[in-house]
Amino acid sequence: MLKEERQQLILNEVELHNRVLLTDIAEHLEVSIDTVRRDVKELDTDNKLRKVHGGAISLGYTHTAARSTNVYALNEKMAIATKAVTLLKDGAVIFIDGGTTSLEMARTIPPKLKLTCFTFSLPVALQLAGMPNVDLIFIGGRISKDSMISNGSYTIQRLSEVKFDYGFIGTGYVDSLHGLTEFDWDVVQLKKAVIQASKKTILLCISEKLNSQHRYKTCDINAINTMITELKPANTLLNLFRNQDVRLL
Repeated sequence: MLKEERQQLILNEVELHNRVLLTDIAEHLEVSIDTVRRDVKELDTDNKLRKVHGGAISLGYTHTAARSTNVYALNEKMAIATKAVTLLKDGAVIFIDGGTTSLEMARTIPPKLKLTCFTFSLPVALQLAGMPNVDLIFIGGRISKDSMISNGSYTIQRLSEVKFDYGFIGTGYVDSLHGLTEFDWDVVQLKKAVIQASKKTILLCISEKLNSQHRYKTCDINAINTMITELKPANTLLNLFRNQDVRLL
């Protein structure tokens, strides 16, 4: 495989999942970790991704409330956001996750809608802070400089003290049989806490992530009340999820 092809595959994985591990990429491409490390360093130098310890993250994942032109599958994420806000009701208490799709949802909230919004994402909080009818509550804790979200035991404890009408979350990987999974154990614990704190959990997920899995499990697919993709609910790509106890939107 040519270096250019290899680097494009690395970029595709980073853009799709926002964050990847060097070891996973090396295994996927069947090359050495040193080779992947050199590729990631070059891509970082070319300002195509950001190199972090043990992996890489997409540029769109690191930005604040200002929309970035580097956001992968932006049109699809905007379509998901448009569907998500149709579930909101005046006076609802909701949680919005971190990540680029969640940030698009925050941008799409109708200005006149009165909500109480919890989040542990700094970019989402900055977006919501400018909305006069949103009562914003930021859930603090140790801030990850990669994802710009608070995490750790303090954040999880705060999540256990509230009940959301709707918890809107993203995921790195989703499969009809294996459910929601991640490669980051700490992220899994956060998402578990959000699901536990939510009367209904809404998954925001572009269709490219369907039928994928990783090592740490967040929950079974039927722990999710509604899964929103950019696809129409009748799309055949959703057939494997149609047999599960989850609403497709």
